[in-house]
Amino acid sequence: MRGALPGCKSFEEVEEDVYDAELGINVGPVKGLFTAEVRQVEKREPEFYKLIVHGKGKPGEISASANMRLEDSEAGAILTCSADVSVTGMLASVGQRVTGGVAKLLLGQFFKDIEKEAKKIVNL
Repeated sequence: MRGALPGCKSFEEVEEDVYDAELGINVGPVKGLFTAEVRQVEKREPEFYKLIVHGKGKPGEISASANMRLEDSEAGAILTCSADVSVTGMLASVGQRVTGGVAKLLLGQFFKDIEKEAKKIVNL
């Protein structure tokens, strides 16, 4: 995960399905270092799990839950992510339009990096 999360400084398992992460974000007006706890819950391997994220940093706090669904298709695997996010502090004050754009940018980069990592594994 560390290699796929934009700005990820550390991502370490602290107990089963619970991770501590440190992310440096520098996108437009959203800049700063965040510490976060990431929990993987409601696992139904390999097709579904939910991520619960609580993060804090100088720019504010974030709470999120994301449903991650993996499905087979003729073209390969399809990963679908739907998320609910709540922010406070400067993150909230920059407005939903900017925050939504930052989230889309970071998620887009995450999925591109996941694809690169998966290709490396397949080519080993």
